[in-house]
Amino acid sequence: MNAINDIFTALGSFLWGWPMIILLIGTHLFLTIRLRFPQRKLITGIKLSMSKDKGAGEVSQFGALATALAATIGTGNIVGVATAVALGGPGAVLWCWLTGIFGMATKYAEALLAVKYRVKNAEGKWVGGPMYALERGLHMKWLGVVFAIFTALAAFGIGCTVQANSIALLTNETFSVPQWVTGFAVCILTGVVILGGVKIIARVCTILVPFMAVFYVIGCLIILFMNGSYVWPALQLIVQAAFQPAAAGGGLVGATVMMAARYGIARGLFSNESGLGSAPIVAAAAQTKNPVRQALVSSTGTFWDTVVICALTGLVLVSSILAHPDISYADGAALTKVAFNKIPYIGAPLLTFGILTFAFSTILGWSYYAESAVEYLRGGRLKTAYRVCFIIALFVGSTVSLNIIWNIADCMNALMAIPNLVALLLLSGVAARETNRYLWSHRLDEEMEDGDFPS
Repeated sequence: MNAINDIFTALGSFLWGWPMIILLIGTHLFLTIRLRFPQRKLITGIKLSMSKDKGAGEVSQFGALATALAATIGTGNIVGVATAVALGGPGAVLWCWLTGIFGMATKYAEALLAVKYRVKNAEGKWVGGPMYALERGLHMKWLGVVFAIFTALAAFGIGCTVQANSIALLTNETFSVPQWVTGFAVCILTGVVILGGVKIIARVCTILVPFMAVFYVIGCLIILFMNGSYVWPALQLIVQAAFQPAAAGGGLVGATVMMAARYGIARGLFSNESGLGSAPIVAAAAQTKNPVRQALVSSTGTFWDTVVICALTGLVLVSSILAHPDISYADGAALTKVAFNKIPYIGAPLLTFGILTFAFSTILGWSYYAESAVEYLRGGRLKTAYRVCFIIALFVGSTVSLNIIWNIADCMNALMAIPNLVALLLLSGVAARETNRYLWSHRLDEEMEDGDFPS
């Protein structure tokens, strides 16, 4: 078992090394330029997410966004950012933030292609994602199958067992609840939701995601208020350390620029999943009249996930280290916990609630991604069986050590990104034409002005 774990550890390090980082960042930059900076339409995307579109689809645009955010806003926003600071120094926060800014273009293109090439399944419901874009747009069904296989396998890891394990360990540590009891409760709650299909998942996520995100943001703002005199110095340090390898004061030892970039970019990419190919699966189910509308809505997911939540977490961590010299930045896993513990009485429960809800929401979002992948492979005949296996895996994940599962999940996530990036790059011309047709021609603006989107 140790030998297998070592193999996947080495493979994961290679797959998430500089080649993958360069490929993903290169795709972000290429699509940003090719699509003429769709990030400029952020406000429009936010307005659309709050509006009702009467187009075809299974869930509302906000429901699709909330489900995607449920999968992306997870422990990576908390522990992942802390690890980036620990390994790459405070400058990693800026690189993480920049990854989110440019990743919005990739998330936009993913959703656009997902809606463009979506189809109706045997039940008459809209389905889509990179596998359908590869099959219908590029006539590369075999690569779509590869993507679906890696997605189904990755879901058992990052979207299932590791999240259940995080929940069980935290409740055991905080409330002394046996892990198997927590595992059983997670199975029941998840089963009730996912057996209802995408509409129930989206309905739960539209309630859970805004609540948990606002709750966590409030906690961050409280810490920043307490660290008031250190917030501006923390911002200066983050920017300075991102481009200068000099040592930093306040207990922070400076890392090289390459290390800051390496860990900041990697954690940003892993957190918002832009380029991974997961979020467009649920975007394809959205009620929308044309691909660009949902593309703009989906792009705001990367903004909320990385540009807002990850940036707030990073600023909280760096300002807390400056404000409290007794905090050691070296332990990434404990760094956020120590920072939140500085809030009297409510700090620890606030963080515990954040991690629990973030992990549970990730389970819900990834359950739909996995089902969609299995449906593509077997036409819906194995969906029920897969749901049962998914729920069983949740219980197993709650009670066992998961080092090897983490490493396998990392590999599967990287491998599912590759077919998706092929689709994005080879179909970038299609995305550009649709964008020019609806967005830069002002056709979308005219529709909104005509009241096509009732609030």
